[in-house]
Amino acid sequence: MDDERWEPGMPVLDRQAAPGPEAPRTVRPTTLPRSLQGLPPRSVPEVAPTPLQAHYINLSVVVLLCGAVAITALELGASIGNPLVKLCVAVAAPLLTITTVDAVIRIWRSAWAWMPIDRGRGLFRLAWVGVSLIGLVAMIGASLDVLLA
Repeated sequence: MDDERWEPGMPVLDRQAAPGPEAPRTVRPTTLPRSLQGLPPRSVPEVAPTPLQAHYINLSVVVLLCGAVAITALELGASIGNPLVKLCVAVAAPLLTITTVDAVIRIWRSAWAWMPIDRGRGLFRLAWVGVSLIGLVAMIGASLDVLLA
C-alpha cells in the first residue's frame, strides 16, 4: 500500500491517480443520454429573476400565518367584521397581491420563453396567467369585502 494514511485494519481501496496539471481532466459530456435524446426539453432557463424572487417565501409565510389566524378566528365564531379578522386581511391582502403579481410575471415570462420551443407548453402557461389574474381579482374583491364589512 503506497498511501501513507493507511493503517492496519483499514480496507484497501483501489484508487485512481489524481490528474496532475498536465493530465487532461474529464469533461462532462455535452450530449444527452440516449433516454433523453429526441425528446423535447423539460425546462427553459429563466432569463432574469422576478422583482420579489428573493423575498417570495418570506412574504408567503406572513400571508399563511395571517390566513391561519383569520380562519381560526372565523371557525371559533368571530364575524367577518371582527377587528382581528380585519387586521389579518389588512396585513395579508397586500402581501398576497404583490406575491401573486410576481408569480404572474414569472408565469408570463415562462410562457413566452416556451413559445419558440414548444408552443403547446407556452399556451398552457398563458392559460395559467389568465387563471391567476382571475384569482387575483377575486382575492382583491374578497379582501375589500372583509375590510369594508
